[in-house]
Amino acid sequence: MNRALGMETLAPGARLTHWRNSAVSPVTNATFPSRKAAFGIGLRAGLSCSPPRQVGFISRDSSSSRKISCSSAPEPSTPATVIEADDPKSLKKPLEGAKPLPLAISVSVGLILRFLVPKPAAVSAQAWQLLSIFLSTITGLVLSPLPVGAWAFIGLTTTVLTRTLSFASAFSAFTNDVIWLIVISFFFARGFVKTGLGDRIATYFVKWLGKSTLGLSYGLTVSEALIAPAMPSTTARAGGVFLPIINSLSLSAGSRPNDKSSSKLGAYLVQTQFQAAGNSSALFLTAAAQNLLCLKLAEELGVIVANPWVTWLKVAIVPAALSLLSTPLLLYKLYPPEIKDTPEAPAMAEKKLQQMGPVTKSEWVMVSTMLLAVTLWVLGDKLGVPSVVAAMLGLSILLVLGVLNWDDCLSEKSAWDTLAWFAVLVGMASQLTSLGLVKWMSDSVAKVLASFSLSWPAAFGVLQGSYFLIHYLFASQTGHVGALYSAFLAMHLAAGVPGVLSALALAYNTNLFGALTHYSSGQAAVYYGAGYVELRDIFKYGAIVALWNGIVWTVSGAIWWKILGLY
Repeated sequence: MNRALGMETLAPGARLTHWRNSAVSPVTNATFPSRKAAFGIGLRAGLSCSPPRQVGFISRDSSSSRKISCSSAPEPSTPATVIEADDPKSLKKPLEGAKPLPLAISVSVGLILRFLVPKPAAVSAQAWQLLSIFLSTITGLVLSPLPVGAWAFIGLTTTVLTRTLSFASAFSAFTNDVIWLIVISFFFARGFVKTGLGDRIATYFVKWLGKSTLGLSYGLTVSEALIAPAMPSTTARAGGVFLPIINSLSLSAGSRPNDKSSSKLGAYLVQTQFQAAGNSSALFLTAAAQNLLCLKLAEELGVIVANPWVTWLKVAIVPAALSLLSTPLLLYKLYPPEIKDTPEAPAMAEKKLQQMGPVTKSEWVMVSTMLLAVTLWVLGDKLGVPSVVAAMLGLSILLVLGVLNWDDCLSEKSAWDTLAWFAVLVGMASQLTSLGLVKWMSDSVAKVLASFSLSWPAAFGVLQGSYFLIHYLFASQTGHVGALYSAFLAMHLAAGVPGVLSALALAYNTNLFGALTHYSSGQAAVYYGAGYVELRDIFKYGAIVALWNGIVWTVSGAIWWKILGLY
């Protein structure tokens, strides 16, 4: 039975009266033998569980129960959604199939464009029809009539069924090397969580820097930046490594979620980690899945970033480091914790490290494999080893040495889901470019910008700001990239903005807007769901830190990128 992580204490002998999972037979009357703390995303409590997508009822006594529904994420620290219920029998079966209203809106968008909006003379009928299917697909990714992968598959099917694309063209992106690099990156993230290596690294930083609340925050922030290039899932880093540590530290200091005491310590640590995570992801190419997708889409438009891993780091390092290191201090002043000193934190970390024992063989293998992979990513161009091949080699080592097994890979549903819908979006975007639609759009925007007599720096600022603020309408960073990255990059190019500067700046922005709202990214849901930060504070400080990041990246970036010769 999986453990639960601190939020609300369950009585000894709390009983799991029903447990259902699609992969196993029902289990009944499993007992929690000791007092456990329950942490979760949702209303009041939760459970850390694996395998994913499990449903059950936890009873304190005969009069109350809780329904647990766990999301698909790396074990053992998968946050859960909790819904209170008086009686398991009273819980209604969830609605199956597509949600009617989102389905109607998503389909209508494509039909309106296809049949009611006049086709421009410069655009072919095939391109216009593909655009209508693409817009319906994107609308569905935002409104979610079905899960992302399922809706993307329906869009793919429509392109073939309507003979807009041939089967080979529609599925061409499934062999894309960047998409497979993203998939393998999810497996690396699982290895970090499974071995406990990510937890150990973060705990060491708590031990070294945790004597004060500010130092504790810096320890967690820096440790995430170090883990990020080898753990390219912000959600996995949040739910699998850092939130459990923050939760434990907060509870020990008497700072509890959904309580006035949350402002003692937990609210500040959660807010800081959440707001700083975007800069960690922006610092390294392999720190987030959407980074790789951005460069692939840029390549489709003819913008090639040479030696991508090194170039990405070199361009980002100054503004990202400045923002990363200033965020904890900024929030310490604007959103101060009540507890300023945490002298017990290093001792707690030391005790936890003792309980973890010496570094295991699996952890050493994980460290060595990731060092090898990162080295090959850095030197890949000189050695003639593509990034995806380096990742494949690393995964093969982990499988051969038993750090991961094939069941681990098969159960990483988010990886396979990403393969499905990323490939669909990349494939459609690539075909739209091949059919000349993107060029037509960029030329049209260029004429509009020219009418305002904007210089390319002014156009750069307007387009970057628009791309950033539009994310208030999106609940996914990767969905935002799939929907708008190619179009905005084409607008930059049409306005005369240097290609590599445009491509990288948009990609960095994609990471920075992940902390705007409680729905703006996967890690946003994890951190907000912990219950330490109120919704108004998520929006308020999301906007403040976004403005601060914009100032830091604009000023320091302008100087640094000029030195690097990007413009």
